[in-house]
Amino acid sequence: MVAQREVSAWRPRVPGVVEVFHAHFTEYAYPMHVHDAWTLLIVDAGAVRYDLDRHEHGTPHDTVSLLPPHVPHNGSPVTSSGFRKRVLYLDLSRLDETYIGPAVDTPDLVDPVLRTRVGQLHTALVHPGDELEAESRLTLIGERLRGHLRPRAGEDLPPRPDHPLAHDLRELLDERLVQGVNLEEAASLVHAHPAHLVRAFSGAFGIAPHQYLMSRRVDRARRLLLDGRPPGEVAAETGFYDQSHLTRHFKRLVGVAPGRYRLSAR
Repeated sequence: MVAQREVSAWRPRVPGVVEVFHAHFTEYAYPMHVHDAWTLLIVDAGAVRYDLDRHEHGTPHDTVSLLPPHVPHNGSPVTSSGFRKRVLYLDLSRLDETYIGPAVDTPDLVDPVLRTRVGQLHTALVHPGDELEAESRLTLIGERLRGHLRPRAGEDLPPRPDHPLAHDLRELLDERLVQGVNLEEAASLVHAHPAHLVRAFSGAFGIAPHQYLMSRRVDRARRLLLDGRPPGEVAAETGFYDQSHLTRHFKRLVGVAPGRYRLSAR
């Protein structure tokens, strides 16, 4: 079977929607990475297995998967025929950070009504001029998602462990997203031994500091490419050494080269 990598991506004029991403992959597998937005995912053909917070999950029929921002995950096809998926990346105006913990615990929602509504939203997003319909559908989807994630009466969620050193490094990486920071400097700024710092970050978030930084840079590059910016400019503005450096990491995390991704935009 010939490997398939088909993508279509765009930024609609709908508040709260950072990106729409449609893809068909056969052999491609996502490595561990993070996003700065919520990932709302439905699979139209095939199935995906993925790890989130060190637990394995999947996308059977009628499932809507909601992966929270800043939590590492990967993804690979379950069978040789691959998968066809539709994804919405939503900012925190649609779901705030209080829902991250519940989403980590229950990312796969078996809800045929929600699944149908998400499909209808994608249909509306394909057609320019239907932004009011799309925003209305997204509002109802957000309400239903919050209903799934909100703790039931009398039910308390267990506290999640706090890792102050890891959070300090993550804040530093976010601040130095473009200019970067080497490990010795980072360790000095957060007052920790370099090896301990890497262990703390990887233990807290399930991803190495360099993987986190590259994931965030690629996310920013995606937005600029969908704005029509050429890959060479985007590489310079997102902290990559040059265009080939951007291309290598972009293909690894998105599945296609930046130029092809840019051309897929509607």
